[in-house]
Amino acid sequence: MTAVLILVASFAAGDQALVWREPPESNLTVDVPLNATYHVWLWAPAKSGASANVDGKPVKAEPNKDGNAYGWLRAAAIALKKGQIDVKLGEKVAGIVLTTSAEYKPDTAAKLTHVYDEPRAVRDDRTSTIRDTDTTFTMPYYESAEQWEAYAKNLRRRVLLSSGLLPMPEKTPLNAEISGRVDHDDYSVEKVRIEARPGFLVTGNLYRPKGAGPFPAVVCPHGHWEQGRLANEERGSVPGRCITMARMGAVVFSYDMIGYVDSMQYKHNWGGQSEKLWGYHPFAAQLWSSIRAVDFVQSLPDVDPERVGCTGASGGGTQAFALCAVDPRVKVSAPVNMISSTMQGGCLCENAPILRLDASNMQIGALMAPRPILMVSATGDWTKETPRVEFPAIQSVYALYDEPNNVETILIDAPHNYNKASREAVYRFFGSRLLNQPDKYKNFTEPEFQVEPEEALRVFPDKKMPEGLPTADEITARVIEADKAKWAAIMPTDRDSLDGFRSYYGDVLALVTGARIPARNDFTSERTGYEQRDGFVVERWILHRRGEGDSVPAVLYRGANNGPRQDAVVLVYEHGKKDAADMLTGKPGPVAAGLIAQGKAVLAIDCFLTGDLRSERVTGKFPDTFMPTDTGYRIQDIITAAEWLRSRRDMTYNVALAGFGQAGVWALFAAAIDPAIGPVVVDAKGFNPDDDEAWVKLFYIPCIRSVGDMATAAALIAPRPLLIMNATPEFAARINSGYKAGGTTATIVEGDAATEQIIEHFKG
Repeated sequence: MTAVLILVASFAAGDQALVWREPPESNLTVDVPLNATYHVWLWAPAKSGASANVDGKPVKAEPNKDGNAYGWLRAAAIALKKGQIDVKLGEKVAGIVLTTSAEYKPDTAAKLTHVYDEPRAVRDDRTSTIRDTDTTFTMPYYESAEQWEAYAKNLRRRVLLSSGLLPMPEKTPLNAEISGRVDHDDYSVEKVRIEARPGFLVTGNLYRPKGAGPFPAVVCPHGHWEQGRLANEERGSVPGRCITMARMGAVVFSYDMIGYVDSMQYKHNWGGQSEKLWGYHPFAAQLWSSIRAVDFVQSLPDVDPERVGCTGASGGGTQAFALCAVDPRVKVSAPVNMISSTMQGGCLCENAPILRLDASNMQIGALMAPRPILMVSATGDWTKETPRVEFPAIQSVYALYDEPNNVETILIDAPHNYNKASREAVYRFFGSRLLNQPDKYKNFTEPEFQVEPEEALRVFPDKKMPEGLPTADEITARVIEADKAKWAAIMPTDRDSLDGFRSYYGDVLALVTGARIPARNDFTSERTGYEQRDGFVVERWILHRRGEGDSVPAVLYRGANNGPRQDAVVLVYEHGKKDAADMLTGKPGPVAAGLIAQGKAVLAIDCFLTGDLRSERVTGKFPDTFMPTDTGYRIQDIITAAEWLRSRRDMTYNVALAGFGQAGVWALFAAAIDPAIGPVVVDAKGFNPDDDEAWVKLFYIPCIRSVGDMATAAALIAPRPLLIMNATPEFAARINSGYKAGGTTATIVEGDAATEQIIEHFKG
């Protein structure tokens, strides 16, 4: 048996009742609403007949030799009592209807609930596409610097948003403590602790040349070496490169990755989806630590703040190019063994949510352009193709700035590493580009070095954190409170501030959800059915965006005698388009019927994984890093449907929107992202936007809470007419706080709004 979706609908009206069930399997439990005689219909191959067992009673439907491949076949009428019964469907039976009406014909209603007349699944490639850290990516072509800059602006903002850094948090005092100086003839090494946030320590070592300076500085994040910044082995020596660069004439700050060596407030891989709602996770903590590391070295009296470089390998390479992507103070970079088209990072600390929704590490690395970058690769890891693939890809962006020579590459014959040969390549590059002494360092080789004993390098030699420091949970709570405060400070309060807010932050919901407004020529839609009924026309469609692999099943209702162009309303229900129909009568439901009576067209859709799209979604590693969440895709489907209506020449540009059940929140964000959507009705369904667990369970969108969630959505919708029903006090407060700047208020109704009030909201 093939089933297209799970659909359960039970109705009881006076002496009539209907149970409609399309099961995922042949054994099911059905709720019978009334004690009555029920007529049984089976959705099955018409020419072969069908059978079922209903509450222990066998029923059989005779074949219809004139029918289609699949059809609704009438079986016996049986007496049933109110309550739960067991139903077992025969072979190839895809659905069952039990009705007390002898005249009821389920195929009439089915044409309003399904885009196909047989139990065919609507294919949506988003359910089966795996885009993850091991996907092979291709760098797109950018035809001009202007085209790249437009893309780079959005990507850079997404990197910041992914880590709760838009707007930037307050840069609180570093409270730097430098101690334990050990002097050598040509350099010194010290222990350092700074506070990236109040009470949150970044720990490491400071290597300095002898002399007064000012010297260039290099910040050195390390990779996933077992010994972290203390690692000193053939494959890589973090102290060795720091000693050598200090001898060359650079101040070098080597600092701990979260959870390594002296960084003990968090475990390395900590947190979950609740923290990601706020854009806070290991990648975010490390990126902010790196930004504060630059603040620290620039604050030193012996550092030239205009000459700062960064280098790291593996996970440290990820930290390096992420820092360089968002911090223009870094003038020279050398990510080692990391930028790849085939592996984007294997650790949670390298995979911030939303980071790579439309990018790979090649584009993120190219955000360094046109500043000098050296890409060091190895024959024994995922960067083995860098000279042939990733280097020319990134160099193509540098060429747009007429600086193709500012990106260099070298391939080292070694396994994954930051070994002596790799380090020497970086020394020569930094000697030329950061120290501005190309001739001196052209053939430079690393001299012998002696690493200090561990206790001389550890900030906390006893491997214990000082008393009085906040715990991980306390730091996280402080970060969240700071996020709330900084976003509240930028929320608009009047029309002037609203215009400024929209100008700078109007794209944040689109960036965190991954949704975009398609162009009118992006559609490759297919019509699967057309029928004119008493007073209205039904069109069945599957909407596709060109090249996206998505599908939005839809039923369009329009009056049979309307003029050449109609206004339209998109209706979205959490379980799909079936709820826009009256299953008893096989006609549009009350909201749709009322809108049709107003002269409007009505489009009811199945959002991602609902209705005709009901299926399992397959995902790969770090799914929220590479692909929109289910909620993000549902928001996209609503925007797609609205723009599809606007693209039709028999519709006006006036498209309104209503979302019911959980679809109310989807609709709220869709309307905020798409400014062309007109009046909006939102069912809040009792959702409390202050409840992070509820966000994760119902509407998981990474970073959504760090950008003002409902309040920001309301600010972007205002002053369009907005009707909210079933709102909690918290939900209503969010809407009001965002709406007030538009000089108007939203209509907030306790409980369900009456059908008449909903229809009236769209009048005009």
